[in-house]
Amino acid sequence: ARMIDNTRSMKGKYRPYLITMGIPTAILGAAFIWMPYESMSLFTKCFVVLAFNIGFQFFFNFYFDAYDSLINVLSPNSIERSDVLSIRSVVENLSPSIVNIIFPLLAKLVTGQNTLYDLKIFRILYPPMLFFGFLISVLVYVNTEEKIVRAKTHFIKVRFTDALKSVAKNKYFWIISLAGWIGFLEGSFNNIMQWMYNYQGACSAGQYSIIVAIAGNASFWPNLVAPFLIRKYGKKKILIFTNLLNIGLIAFMLPVVKMTGTPNIIWALLFCNFINTFISALGHLLTPSINADIRDYQQYISGERIDGMFAAVGLIGNVITMGTGLVLPMIYERSGLNREVAVSLGFDGSNVYDVLFNKDYFISISSVLIVASIVGAALNVIPYFFFDFTEAKQKAVVNVLKIRALFEDYGNGTISDGSMTQAIEIIKETKEYQYKSPVSLKNVEKSKRKYQKLENEKIEIAKFVSDELNRFNTSEGKSE
Repeated sequence: ARMIDNTRSMKGKYRPYLITMGIPTAILGAAFIWMPYESMSLFTKCFVVLAFNIGFQFFFNFYFDAYDSLINVLSPNSIERSDVLSIRSVVENLSPSIVNIIFPLLAKLVTGQNTLYDLKIFRILYPPMLFFGFLISVLVYVNTEEKIVRAKTHFIKVRFTDALKSVAKNKYFWIISLAGWIGFLEGSFNNIMQWMYNYQGACSAGQYSIIVAIAGNASFWPNLVAPFLIRKYGKKKILIFTNLLNIGLIAFMLPVVKMTGTPNIIWALLFCNFINTFISALGHLLTPSINADIRDYQQYISGERIDGMFAAVGLIGNVITMGTGLVLPMIYERSGLNREVAVSLGFDGSNVYDVLFNKDYFISISSVLIVASIVGAALNVIPYFFFDFTEAKQKAVVNVLKIRALFEDYGNGTISDGSMTQAIEIIKETKEYQYKSPVSLKNVEKSKRKYQKLENEKIEIAKFVSDELNRFNTSEGKSE
């Protein structure tokens, strides 16, 4: 966090790490699956896996944070960031969609069985995937530019403790973080369809390839329509609507799972998964865009652009979401996924998942996971009702940051014609709208509705900028 927030590189805060952390991540990934585990003792296996895990915790997490956070600094325009996220998500969705289609078929070819859990498969697939993924990272590095609204003469110096205190005061950060932390159970049902194929033999390898191809395609379409929905309804309304809808969609899986063993039932489960992924993908797409808006707000209230510290404070969430690692095993144990049950069913007990071959236990365990997902989805939606940082407020905040940058550069004797022109335009619009009152949308003709909404947004933005200008005017030495 301290490194990122104090970066003075012309290449930006995040872009350099796509290369410096991407190379060791790819090397570690290839080496990890090609270790000779077959000839190792159990202790040696555990030690090797731990050593690789430590490496991944540093290099991969650093790399992923740089990739995931790059959207925060690509543009100060919230709508533009959402558009880029939409395209990014389409590309992200493409790779796993292709892999999921060929994975079951390749697994069948390599092992001769309907299984997805064989190290030989990963040794064939992963190295080229890692290499190709790194090439895409290089493409991103070369063709992007970080744009932060900040004075050219501003000297960056962010102390760790100051940044920590500043982020702690950001109410929007805690609202969004809380939504993720208390909703960690929502994804509990994710493995059920794969289990139904692997343990209940619900379909052939060829059919399962088609199923995962369809399921993977569910995220594609929301990515295309998201920018239009954001412009029309705003991010908050979409998040609340999709989360509420998810509760009902997950609950609909319960009667489907109870029909396990019925011919073609996996196709009904696919339908549930597809609709749920389609809806939830909209919400997942919005989260990075909202996090970028939150960082703009942070700069507005603290005067310093802080990015890395958000990831550091977010580590608090790791302690909370570790509940997944603690709660799910307890749920599995209570619902029958344990060694004693496996032995009682005639298995040797070396793999507790063998109990899923038993239809009754499969239904019992899957049903409990669906109920856990419903609880997680219900908890997840609550914090979003308190999120009121609208697109208009974000634009107003960016305008204020531009005005501040202008004053700072002017005070230091460095100002460009472009920034001066931009600031004058902002001030002109502020003067035009600062004394107007918001227009109620009630009883407004449909044809005028869009215009009135735009007028209200401009009035809201003008208030922010006007307050900032008044603050400068009343400050000693700022009136000039």
